Amino acid sequence: MLLVEDNPGDVKLTTWGLRDARTSNEVHVVEDGEQALQYLRREGRFKNATRPDIVFLDLNIPKIDGREVLKAMKHDNSLKRIPVVIVSGSDRLKDVNQAYDEQASAYIVKPVDPDEYFAAIRSIKELWFHVVALPTTDKNGNGS
Repeated sequence: MLLVEDNPGDVKLTTWGLRDARTSNEVHVVEDGEQALQYLRREGRFKNATRPDIVFLDLNIPKIDGREVLKAMKHDNSLKRIPVVIVSGSDRLKDVNQAYDEQASAYIVKPVDPDEYFAAIRSIKELWFHVVALPTTDKNGNGS
């Protein structure tokens, strides 16, 4: 899993919500859109990065915002099948519609209450890792 989030508190809550004994996937965290694209493209210090099964993406991140990261992913043949769950503080209809227009898999508005936030992340994890069939890719990111 790749978590793209610049808020340390949200990183902590999200990683806690995503980790448990039934899910062995590692959670990799980057703080901005530039790092996210480098990670996904396996560039620079991320040249040995594992391909994530899913990306949790905040919209309002530094350098390259989440909207541009999502757009870049969905226009790249090697990345477009990776499900992207937007986890954002924005409940603006424009942001929600734009995310779905760019093929986001889900859009979650971050709850203000930490317990509700944790519960939302746990629900997403249960759906995506225990119910939904995820696409598979080879080591080069090609569908298999």
